[in-house]
Amino acid sequence: MSRLLSMLALAVSLAACTPSAPKPPNIIVLITDDQGYGDFGATGNPVIQTPHLDAMAAGSAEMTTFYVSPVCSPTRASLMTGRYNYRTRVVDTWIGRSMMEPEEVTLAEMLGDAGYATGLFGKWHLGDSYPMRPQDQGFDEVLMHRGGGIAQPSDPVGGERKYTDPVLIHNGEPVQAEGYCTDIYFDEALDWITTQDAADRPFFAYIATNAPHDPFHDVPEDWLARYQAMNLENDQYPQAVGHPLPEASRDLDRRARIFAMISNIDENVGRLFAHLDGLDLTRETLVVYMNDNGPIGQRYRAGFRGGKTGVYEGGVRSPLWMHWPGTLEPGPASDVPAAHIDVLPTLLDAAGLAAPAEASLDGRSLWPLLTRDASAAWPERSLVIQTHRGEAPQRYHHFFLRTDRWKLLHSSGFGREQFEGEPAFQLYDLLEDPYEMTDVAAANPEVVTDLTAQYDAWFDDVSTTRPDNFAKPRIVLDDEQEPVTTLTRQDWHTTGIRNWGHPQTNGYWDLEVTEAGTYNIQVRASKGLVAEALTLDVNGVTYTAPAPSDYGTHTFEDVPLEAGPLRLMATLTTADGEQGAWQVEVTTS
Repeated sequence: MSRLLSMLALAVSLAACTPSAPKPPNIIVLITDDQGYGDFGATGNPVIQTPHLDAMAAGSAEMTTFYVSPVCSPTRASLMTGRYNYRTRVVDTWIGRSMMEPEEVTLAEMLGDAGYATGLFGKWHLGDSYPMRPQDQGFDEVLMHRGGGIAQPSDPVGGERKYTDPVLIHNGEPVQAEGYCTDIYFDEALDWITTQDAADRPFFAYIATNAPHDPFHDVPEDWLARYQAMNLENDQYPQAVGHPLPEASRDLDRRARIFAMISNIDENVGRLFAHLDGLDLTRETLVVYMNDNGPIGQRYRAGFRGGKTGVYEGGVRSPLWMHWPGTLEPGPASDVPAAHIDVLPTLLDAAGLAAPAEASLDGRSLWPLLTRDASAAWPERSLVIQTHRGEAPQRYHHFFLRTDRWKLLHSSGFGREQFEGEPAFQLYDLLEDPYEMTDVAAANPEVVTDLTAQYDAWFDDVSTTRPDNFAKPRIVLDDEQEPVTTLTRQDWHTTGIRNWGHPQTNGYWDLEVTEAGTYNIQVRASKGLVAEALTLDVNGVTYTAPAPSDYGTHTFEDVPLEAGPLRLMATLTTADGEQGAWQVEVTTS
């Protein structure tokens, strides 16, 4: 079936609802950045103040064993597509490897084609340029920051490192916002929800905060003052089960700043529910809450081992709370292992919709479990999550496989592109040992062999989704779709040192030109840089100019570009060597 016919089928499915049939719910997905499983009162943290989230948890159906990827872009790709991120070309979080294949069919596209209004507020992190922006992937309304977070090389000019009064991107255009970033996302989402309610149109709001991701220089001052006055020492948290909090690397000021950001999120969740109550939409709205990965830094983790970037439970466990009064019974719904790939099919199921056949979902709808349908079959399955740095996955590198009972893992390090030697598999019986205290691989070699074979089958499958499965998506220069294309270090491909801020880092962008013509190419230097010369390389043709310095720019005017593939690289020469551009803007002449 063609994608058009599939989407028409979705639209007919929604339109066919009669007055006596259940109305498709409004859907709100809330996802935070680097908030750990233990960062809620509802998960046992006695210090952090999250009363609104705790109330949501108490009123929600919960999947008590829910997994995400150990870092953010892979989780977001799986959430948006219902597929393992390796199928979507997203293999990392930066340097050109967090751009999602534009042909992927997203949740926003599926719901939008079925009649929903769709809006994104906050973090996307699946491509900043056409055709990978959220508005290219099904969202009608978009207010976002670029890249993986504010205070990264993708910050718009004038908004560098600003959590307060940031420069954000509204439907493709930079806008100067006022206020704290999390407050802004919720403000805009609430206003947009009001507009959709007035139009009597079901809506899908994706509110994705960049908090409590670092840096921590700019946090809500009122909450910071409260937490700095509190005792945040390790002995304030339960440590009777699982792994105790290590004393090493304890930073109480950073802990206070992270907690301040989380309590600000909590306040905004309270505002959201009050807003739904005021519009009489609470019983018509399914609200979902989850994290994108485990926490960074040493803080309470409910006894779980490890944190962000790790494949132990502390790095990959998240709450999954689904709040829909009158439809979903509050409380633990199931302890069956579930994952980010399951959210999309679950939400479609809740809305009475089916995914188009070409979407080829990996996830499974959790709706029968959430609604406690005892008659529904739930065959056991294996979940696999793998993420590490680099251009393409390596077999057995930094993964885990989870069945109902067992967890096989190889913790070879997220920050490495490759590991050497034979994998050092670990095996945990999570029914008996939920905190991963005792590796039982040596005592159960037959289980290791069986689960390794399951992993091999999975790896072979996801690695061959396309003939060129791990090729990088190309940014497309298309004046009608994106009059100003901003290229940043988020989406470039490095030629040497893989470090955004290193004085000798450089890289190039792989582009596609839709129409031959002349273009203006503006090159911006890094802040504080003193450069001596500038070279622009366009498919091997070089142009030179006096170098801009200290965040200054130089524009190469009327550069001829042929239609088709284009590799673009801008290099600044300094007394210490060569450095790539901070940002490049491409416009038609």
